[in-house]
Amino acid sequence: MHLYWKRNLVVLWIGVFFCSMAYSVSIPFLPIFLNTEMGVTDHLELWAGIAFGVTFLASALIAPFWGSLADKYGRKPMLIRSGFSLAVLYLICAFVTDPYVFVGVRLFQGLLSGFIPAAIALVGTGSPEDKTGYALGIMATSGATGSIIGPLIGGVVSHYYGNRNTFLFSAGLVLVSALIATFAAREDNFKGTSTRSHVRDDLKEAIANRPLYFLLILAGLSTFSIMILEPLITVYVLEMGIDRSRASLSSGIVFSAVGIAAVLMAPRWGRIGGRIGFAQVLLIGLIGSGIGNILQFFVSNFIGFGALRFGYGLFYASVVPAINAMTVEVTKPEFRGRAFSLNQSATQLAMMAGPLIGGLLGSWIPIRWIFVFNGGMLLVAALLLWVKGRGVFHASAPNNATDRDVRPAG
Repeated sequence: MHLYWKRNLVVLWIGVFFCSMAYSVSIPFLPIFLNTEMGVTDHLELWAGIAFGVTFLASALIAPFWGSLADKYGRKPMLIRSGFSLAVLYLICAFVTDPYVFVGVRLFQGLLSGFIPAAIALVGTGSPEDKTGYALGIMATSGATGSIIGPLIGGVVSHYYGNRNTFLFSAGLVLVSALIATFAAREDNFKGTSTRSHVRDDLKEAIANRPLYFLLILAGLSTFSIMILEPLITVYVLEMGIDRSRASLSSGIVFSAVGIAAVLMAPRWGRIGGRIGFAQVLLIGLIGSGIGNILQFFVSNFIGFGALRFGYGLFYASVVPAINAMTVEVTKPEFRGRAFSLNQSATQLAMMAGPLIGGLLGSWIPIRWIFVFNGGMLLVAALLLWVKGRGVFHASAPNNATDRDVRPAG
């Protein structure tokens, strides 16, 4: 299997890149699509929120089931299943004219998703142990790059060819991902579990595995820290005095700053983690992200705010690769598909809850205080990793990783 790890890394990077781009090409324009193409005028924000959130909820609930199938039949079949399913569903979205049907299609998109976690699991499991962090760091850049480029392409396609055609474009992109998974990804000598496990048993096993349970909490918390600001950045930019005609562009620049930082630093954090241990890298990332968020409280001009968001992104770029690499280290090979699917459940729930809670907090308190709340939350997570991590990650990992690999510093 390790003979093909570089090939898998390249082809699955491309597959995840196209899959992430497909999402960000069409989904950011949901409110416009519902309004102009389906005639939704009353409660447009509610309709957009439901269409947006139902996918994350369905994905969070179904992910452990797909993970158990991945551990029985392999990660590549899950790539093929989700890739072709999503391509068909994006295609259907382009022709739907009823908002209720559209929400139903979005529900099925969540139920049949799973391309990205399956790709990460395949790369993480198939890479040599000393290259796992580097490989997962590289994979983290694929989703970030697709998310950066996607809205720009989506805006161009929507402007010149109409909102419906963004879904056709997304369908084509995911189809490319599915074809890559089918004909280019390799998963040789896979030894699956003899029977498919039950979700309840998987949850019990994850909870019993204290390091994995701890990592799932951190995965959800770190994703929540990103998504809680999702509905607030544009409003905050307007509060800085940016003209409304430039608010979308200015907000896009701020959003992209974090993604660009992730593309630049994630592979480097992977290499650093291979040298000093991924728990140390995770600790540094949480502390840097927390401080970076708190510092944004004190900035009231757009350039300074964008610079701090970029700096925050440089540290946050370490968090996801470190969590993924540590997940590989603390789980047995036959459980890793389920482990990454549980990780997906945690992050999808956070993606659903973050914007909701962020919007509520933004209506109650000044937005600048939410940066303090967010940063404090990440610093508490770092403190827990520092205090509890030594005991949680002290035991040797199932793949015989050393204590240096998984223990936090200190």
